[in-house]
Amino acid sequence: MESRGEMIAGENAGDSLSAPGAPAATRIPTEAHNVPLILLTVFAVIFILDWAQTVFIPLVLGVIVSYALSPLVSQLHKWHIPRFIGAASVLLVIVGGMGALAYSLQDETASMIETLPEAAQKFRHTLRKEWGSPRGAIENVQKAAEQIEHAASETAVAGPAAPRGVTRVQIEEPKLNIRDYLWDGTIGALSFITLAVMVLFLTYFLMVSGDTFRRKLVKLSGPTLGKKKITVQMLNEISVQIQRYLLVQVLTSVLVGIAIWLAFLWIGLEHAAVWGVAAAVLNLVPYLGPIIITGGTALVAFLQFGSMGMALTVASVSLAINSLEGFLLTPWLTGRAGRMNAVVVFAGILFWGWLWGAWGLLLGMPIMMAIKSVCDHVDEFKPVGEFMGD
Repeated sequence: MESRGEMIAGENAGDSLSAPGAPAATRIPTEAHNVPLILLTVFAVIFILDWAQTVFIPLVLGVIVSYALSPLVSQLHKWHIPRFIGAASVLLVIVGGMGALAYSLQDETASMIETLPEAAQKFRHTLRKEWGSPRGAIENVQKAAEQIEHAASETAVAGPAAPRGVTRVQIEEPKLNIRDYLWDGTIGALSFITLAVMVLFLTYFLMVSGDTFRRKLVKLSGPTLGKKKITVQMLNEISVQIQRYLLVQVLTSVLVGIAIWLAFLWIGLEHAAVWGVAAAVLNLVPYLGPIIITGGTALVAFLQFGSMGMALTVASVSLAINSLEGFLLTPWLTGRAGRMNAVVVFAGILFWGWLWGAWGLLLGMPIMMAIKSVCDHVDEFKPVGEFMGD
């Protein structure tokens, strides 16, 4: 009887809480409590990626290059060539080919660099010729600012006399030190060489190991057969998507470089071969690479021919070639599963470029493809994969 009375009393208490005029109890969803934790995790990951980029950039580069070259090493292994010999042979051929290409273009590249001062002077002369020589408002403001700065410096020099017993001190600005610039350039070159060596060694070891790390990841995924199967599917899809993306990028970059080289050679633009190589390399950076090539070639054509019409012609040819590659050839060669939303791709490239600079622009697309493949196979992240898809 006592328990029955307690139940009735509880029901009466519940009725009194839900009565009109009483404050209603608010229940916060469980997902809302996880939002701060998710945000803190995201910020922590971004901080770690930025802080340890000297470690992550070679690691990501080595993994991506190993994904691209592993099929060649596997094919050589099927022909009874040991993996360590096949991996070394593939890397030697690629590095040797890049070195031979750079050596063949060094004279033309040096000639283009030597003409930069003359080109800058010609650019200034052409601008005055095209738009007239009268000073505009910006030049007048700049001249006034220079005069004010000069007067201020004279006043500072000829200031009030120092009191007796006080030594007057004049601070002189340091002169240009060529050694500092040469030292900075040497440090940058050594850093790039160190990065290249690290990537080569990491790529070599990954290609020699074969599927060892993949099998280890499958074992660590969980004891159940379902989790292992999902892990295998996810790793296979990441491998296939990255290999297909890199193959398409290399093929289209070579075609774009050859097309731009032949088109500029036909137009008569100087150093057409160098611009063809630059277009092939920058084509690996989505969106931003073609924009840089279009603007650069337009400026060079304007300096060479001294005509805005020729600059627009060269820019139109470059833009047309890159547009045909970007809107027709690449979507046709890329599978449906590897396509991503254009807005997501552009925003992702900007994010990785902000995080890792030039390397982020180059590695952003493969990283996002790997993230999309993981999200497509994990139930909790499938909405994210759907959002990233085309």
